[in-house]
Amino acid sequence: MSNKTIINSDNAPKAIGPYSQAVAVNGLVFCAGQIPLDPMTMNVVAGGVAEQTHQCLKNAQAVLQAAGSDLSKVVKTTVFLQNMSDFAAMNAVYATYFTSNPPARSTVEVAKLPKDALVEIECIGAI
Repeated sequence: MSNKTIINSDNAPKAIGPYSQAVAVNGLVFCAGQIPLDPMTMNVVAGGVAEQTHQCLKNAQAVLQAAGSDLSKVVKTTVFLQNMSDFAAMNAVYATYFTSNPPARSTVEVAKLPKDALVEIECIGAI
């Protein structure tokens, strides 16, 4: 893959493992899952799933912008929730970021997320 480009943004949390924030290839950007870390402190933001959803999407937006994209160009998201009973609160915040022509989405409940986050969001966008 000669056109594979690694994407990094100082406005999003640094990778906490052996992965890239995103990889761009063939006009698409594949973003790693974003947990609700404040990029300056690398701590999970205070509050519940609503506040954490906001931070996940702010982080995703920063990575997408570094790739020459943005949330309006996202075609697919996957939302990981620690507890599916948080779906309505997550969905209410999520809807404010994707107000028209929302991307395809999967939402799944998981046993645990890194740093005990309540939500993680990954996305694929066009460039």
